[in-house]
Amino acid sequence: MEPPAWRQTGRGRGRGRGKSGGSQAVGSVRETESGGGGGADRQANGRGSDSSCSRSQPGISTELSSLKKFEAIRKANQAVAQKFVDEDTSSEEEEDFEGQRGKIVASTFTTYTSHIGDDSTRELERTKQYLNDAFQSGAQTCLICIASVKRNQAIWSCFRCYCIFHMPCIQKWAKDSIFLVSSVLDDDFGQKDHSWPCPKCRHQYEQSQTPTRYYCYCGKVEDPPPDPWLVPHSCGQVCDKEFKPLCGHKCLLLCHPGPCPPCPKMVSNTCYCKKAKPVSRRCSAKGWSCQQRCNQLLTCGQHKCENPCHTGGCPECPRVSRQRCLCGKKTAERLCARPQWQCEEVCGRTLPCDNHTCEQICHRGVCGNCPRSGFRACPCGKSKSALPCTEDIPTCGDTCDKPLECGLHRCSMRCHRGPCETCRQEVEKQCRCGKHSKILPCHKEYLCETKCTKLRDCQRHQCKRKCCSGNCPPCDQNCSRTLGCRNHKCPSACHRGACYPCPEAVEIKCNCSASVLVVPCGRERTTKPPRCKELCRKPPTCHHPSREKHRCHFDCCPPCKQPCQKVLAKCDHLCPATCHDEVLVKQANSHQPTGPWEQRSEPTFIRTAVPCPSCMIPIPMACLGKHEVSHLPCHAVGPYSCKRTCGRLLPCGNHTCAKECHAVTIVEGDGTQKAGKECQACEEGCSKPRTSGCVHACILPCHDGACPPCAQMIRIKCHCKITNLYVECMEMTTADAETKIILNSCKNQCPKQLPCGHRCKTTCHPGDCPQSCSQKVKMKCPCKRIKKEILCSVVAEEQVLVECDEVCQEMKQKASEMKEADEKAALEKERLKQQVELEAFEKRLKGRRKKNKRRDTMETKETAWQKYKKYLMIPVCGIVLAVVTFYLLQLN
Repeated sequence: MEPPAWRQTGRGRGRGRGKSGGSQAVGSVRETESGGGGGADRQANGRGSDSSCSRSQPGISTELSSLKKFEAIRKANQAVAQKFVDEDTSSEEEEDFEGQRGKIVASTFTTYTSHIGDDSTRELERTKQYLNDAFQSGAQTCLICIASVKRNQAIWSCFRCYCIFHMPCIQKWAKDSIFLVSSVLDDDFGQKDHSWPCPKCRHQYEQSQTPTRYYCYCGKVEDPPPDPWLVPHSCGQVCDKEFKPLCGHKCLLLCHPGPCPPCPKMVSNTCYCKKAKPVSRRCSAKGWSCQQRCNQLLTCGQHKCENPCHTGGCPECPRVSRQRCLCGKKTAERLCARPQWQCEEVCGRTLPCDNHTCEQICHRGVCGNCPRSGFRACPCGKSKSALPCTEDIPTCGDTCDKPLECGLHRCSMRCHRGPCETCRQEVEKQCRCGKHSKILPCHKEYLCETKCTKLRDCQRHQCKRKCCSGNCPPCDQNCSRTLGCRNHKCPSACHRGACYPCPEAVEIKCNCSASVLVVPCGRERTTKPPRCKELCRKPPTCHHPSREKHRCHFDCCPPCKQPCQKVLAKCDHLCPATCHDEVLVKQANSHQPTGPWEQRSEPTFIRTAVPCPSCMIPIPMACLGKHEVSHLPCHAVGPYSCKRTCGRLLPCGNHTCAKECHAVTIVEGDGTQKAGKECQACEEGCSKPRTSGCVHACILPCHDGACPPCAQMIRIKCHCKITNLYVECMEMTTADAETKIILNSCKNQCPKQLPCGHRCKTTCHPGDCPQSCSQKVKMKCPCKRIKKEILCSVVAEEQVLVECDEVCQEMKQKASEMKEADEKAALEKERLKQQVELEAFEKRLKGRRKKNKRRDTMETKETAWQKYKKYLMIPVCGIVLAVVTFYLLQLN
């Protein structure tokens, strides 16, 4: 199994930096742009150098140069576009994952918040910030290679500053740091353990602490697999690190970056002064004050502490009192906590010798013996004598022989007071570098003018110090190498090896500077600004006093969607349309191409103010004839016709104006429904309602008052519906019911038949005929021999029948006998006839004469009635049918 890529050694720092995603993308774009520019320059130089060819073939050279320039620009644009595509893809993936960040952070704090509830402290917010930075694009940056830390990359986190580095980068950093501290010329090279610092906080780590394996934040799992539902580089288990300061409890969060939050456990603890009873408090904030008076004796030994219950020792006594100095000469107001003080004056008390005074500054206790008492030596120190303190010790007369300042010679003067003179002996001196020598007084130093050519400890600059002793001082110049951020130079003194990462941090702000994202210097070019949740603060560019509320953003604000609310000039209403102070309007291009070979220029759009639209507020407006009130748009308000007929009452009082809705001049005092002078004149006939039953129009034109009586004759049918009667319309309409019956009667006999079949005997009358028939009918017996006359009504009611007598019976018998005899005679006659016909037929077959034939024919010739009876019966039947139909209609 091959080891991970980050465990492979031998990769330099520059190589690792070159393989980082962001730097490589930027570098490739820059190289492409520079290549394009160089190519363009070279092409320009080529054109200048090859002037003869250009003059000979101007068209070909111009075309080739244009194609080359176009190709260079195209490649540069493709490279830049590819860069933005890569950035957009990565940003979209981060935006998709950003929605899950809140859930992942909440799940990480689940165990912790179950102990503390919704309480939040500054340390807890600091830990949450580390978790959010783990998801924030560009927040997790390796300070060594200035590249983003991906989820699937091996990392190492500093135990002190919690900064995250790529595993290959920190391994290379530790190796280079140890190599620069140790020297190949040292005897213990490769044996002594040298420490290496953290690139950010400079915390020193032992060589054995150099990371070799990739662990999660809590150190439990090696090579934790990337899980999209966990914090990046986390194992998802409980952290279990001990809290700092140590309290005996362990962290309850899931494996997380950054420091552990404060201990959430509950402990019982008393106050600082130990007077109150123990209460339950958070372990991270178990110290508390009962706010009672401390009352502990202060250092002055006289007063007690008046502060409320507090932590640590009591402060100094703040009271002021008059205190004497150490010598007791002066008195001043001093703090009670500092009673001892000096007055800064000479003591001046007489010493035990009674000849001199004490020259010490204000002090406490005995001044001591006189410093001139006892045995004293001469100035050279070779002889001693005891003399009174008032006398000075004389010189001994011997040679001084004290070492001079040069350290090589001694003083040759006799014993003397005061310092010895400088050494004036001439000696041959060498310079510090040992290259030159010269005879000089011993007290003078000889320095040559030769400059040192050795390299200083930075291995970059020469010493260049005059007459250097070989121990060249450290380089006093600044490093001034460009750091990995490409913005600053190294501020440290010139040194060996790689520079420390740039310590600066750059604030990436939103447009309003309310949201700030702090990233390491150098990442501001590839990190997107934070998403600000504040409202945009840009002043409005339209006439509104404020913009619509929207989030902070860069570039131009979106178009204003507020109502215009400007006062319209024509109607004084407020414009309800959306704000149109900045509307994209296509600018007309007056330039016309001269031919198809010339390309049309693209249309240009400008933002300009558009006038307010027509006012559409509905205004109630009556039509010309005041028939209706309609709501018209304000801009279209004016006299209008509703297209209805006028409908005003004309002066005739019977008709209304039939014109289309028009303006009418109303005379004061007249009703609103009366016609005016603009209405039409009445040209109709009289249309007043007539008397009930009269269907004739008035013969007069349209007029006032009542119409004259109707004198027209009307034709009516009589009751029997046979005779037409003519009566005046007025007489008919004004008659009562009985008179109308008389007027409708034709005075003839009623032609209707009674149910018995006889005609009604009454005069023409309305309604049904009377049922009792007074006509006599003849009744016969069945043999029709006996006849009797009886009233028809009696026959119908009583059903009277005439019966046959004995004579009738005899006659019936005789009749039946005669009938039988007749039938026999008829049969005999028919037989004879058939026989005659048979004989005649046989004669015709035998060829009788034509004469006989003609006679037979004449005998069978048809009569006129038989010939034309068909043609006569058809009109006769039609006439009968018409009469019957007319009679039935009259009955109805």
